[in-house]
Amino acid sequence: MNLNLNTELGYVVFVTVFMLAQYIYFTMRAGLARDKDQKVVAPAMTGSEQFEKKLRVQLNTLEQLVVALPALWLCAVFFRADVAAILGLIFLVGRFAYSVGYLSTDVKNRAAGMILSMLSNVVMLGCAVFGAARSLL
Repeated sequence: MNLNLNTELGYVVFVTVFMLAQYIYFTMRAGLARDKDQKVVAPAMTGSEQFEKKLRVQLNTLEQLVVALPALWLCAVFFRADVAAILGLIFLVGRFAYSVGYLSTDVKNRAAGMILSMLSNVVMLGCAVFGAARSLL
């Protein structure tokens, strides 16, 4: 746990900001789709296919962020900040691919993005556990 807080964690901060910005973008996109589909009056969660797909991307991203953000920071603190930042970027790419795939005509196209996101979460958690266990020895 020898960190240079000004540089090493700076990358993790930027990745965190990008993750949150991506989530805000997905949220805004779902909200705009709700406004466009006049049949979807809040708090309704069903409407046009495009609205429901955008909403599902937003909600699934929120579900993934619950794991990704703590895993990112635990990996950065207990393992390596540069590795955490790279894995966080992979998570972002996975979320983007998931979004593009989900909004395509064949919803099965979302699998690659989902796998990339989940894999980055698992690796970040694994690194965090390894680093924490190593620090106890």
